[in-house]
Amino acid sequence: KIFGESGSQIVIEEFLTGPEVSVLSFTDGKTVVPMVSSMDHKRALDGDMGPNTGGMGTVAPNPYYTPEIARECMETIFLPTIHAMQKEGRPFQGCLYFGLMLTPKGPKVIEYNCRFGDPETQVVLPLLKTDLVEIMQAIWEEKLDQLEIQWKDESAACVVMASGGYPKKYTTGLPISGLDENGQIEGCFVYHAGTKLEDGKILTSGGRVLGVTATADSLRNALKTAYAGVEKITFQNAHYRKDIGQRALKALPEL
Repeated sequence: KIFGESGSQIVIEEFLTGPEVSVLSFTDGKTVVPMVSSMDHKRALDGDMGPNTGGMGTVAPNPYYTPEIARECMETIFLPTIHAMQKEGRPFQGCLYFGLMLTPKGPKVIEYNCRFGDPETQVVLPLLKTDLVEIMQAIWEEKLDQLEIQWKDESAACVVMASGGYPKKYTTGLPISGLDENGQIEGCFVYHAGTKLEDGKILTSGGRVLGVTATADSLRNALKTAYAGVEKITFQNAHYRKDIGQRALKALPEL
C-alpha cells in the first residue's frame, strides 16, 4: 500500500517481450515525421537488473528499429494515431512520443507522451541537421509536409550519472568536480538534470544528476567517448551503468 488506496485494486495485463524502441516524432496535426529512433535503459543496474528508473542512458539510432519495422509502425501506429485524434476533434501539434516494444507479434505501443522525453531527446536532437526553429515554425503553420528534415549519419550515446540509491533514497547537495574537463573531449558534452549552483559551486540536487553524451561516426565510438567523459566527473556516491549500449551493439553487424 505504498501508493495508498490505489493499491487495493490489481490490474492484470498482457506480458509483452522484445526490444523496446523510443520514437519521438514531429507532427502538425496532419503530417507526422518520426525522428531518429533510440533505445532507453530503464533499469538501475547493469544487465537490466534492479528497479525501474526514468532512464539510465540511451543510444541512437536503435539498431532493432529497421526500415521495415519503421514502415510498419508508420502504417499501423503513427498515422492511425494522428488520424484518430483528428477524428475526435483534438488534433495534436508538437512532439508526440511513441514508446514501442517489438514483440514476436509485431510492434506494440507501451506508452504515448506529448513531449520530448529524456534521456531519449539527449541523443536524438544532437543528430538533427535541420534547424529546430524551422521545424517548430512549420508545425505552427501546419506546413510540415513541405519541410525536408535531415539527420546526421552518426550515432549518439548518453550515460546518466545518478545519485547513489536512486531511484529510492539518495543524498543531495554533494559537490561535483570534473565538469570543465569534458570540454577537452571532442564530441562529448554534458546535460544538467539534477544539479544546482550554490556559492559558485555546482551541487547535486536530484536522482538523475547528469547526462554525459557523445556523438561519433559509430555507436561504439560514441559510447567510448561518453564513458571517457563520465570518468572525468566525480561526486560522492555517483552511480551509473557500465553497460549502456551493449545490447544495441550486439544487434549491429560485425565490423
